[in-house]
Amino acid sequence: MEKVKISTIKSNPNNPRLIKSQKFEKLVNSIKQFPEMLKLRPIVVNNDMVVLGGNMRLKACKEAGLKEVPIIKASELTAEQEKEFIVKDNVGFGEWDWDIIANEWDSELLNEWAMDVWTQSTELNELMESDLDLTEHFDPIGESEGMQRVVFIFDGSEEAESYLISKKIEYKKRNMAWQVNMSSKEIL
Repeated sequence: MEKVKISTIKSNPNNPRLIKSQKFEKLVNSIKQFPEMLKLRPIVVNNDMVVLGGNMRLKACKEAGLKEVPIIKASELTAEQEKEFIVKDNVGFGEWDWDIIANEWDSELLNEWAMDVWTQSTELNELMESDLDLTEHFDPIGESEGMQRVVFIFDGSEEAESYLISKKIEYKKRNMAWQVNMSSKEIL
């Protein structure tokens, strides 16, 4: 590992990974608050100083105003291995244990660290605190007893609609909530 001027590193024009603006802002803040992490997870470059792993970190380091960053040169990789590394470096093989996350970690802190976790949105707070009786606004779901109201949390309308369409779930948008008609077996 070595520390180099950030201006000597080139972003990879073939990087297949993207980061949305909100997550990018969180990454920039994370680097500002905890720059020591870069030493533990340096940017990986090839011999031409083109990024193989850490394109978004490089972009965030520039935005954070860093002048130097730690790198590791992957000088022994073939061109094919470099391409493979670019993808494999961004693949998440594991899964989160959501019980541990929910019980041992603060969701607001995890959200600040750019992890996708549940946080209660202002819109949901308003909906829950309102005197609005949702049953007045929705069509009956069925005559079956024991039906439960299920709340899905999405980042926005586009994500909600995309999810519902991808799962071929019929829905109606009612003010701040979405009504779906499905059995509990279909939800699972």
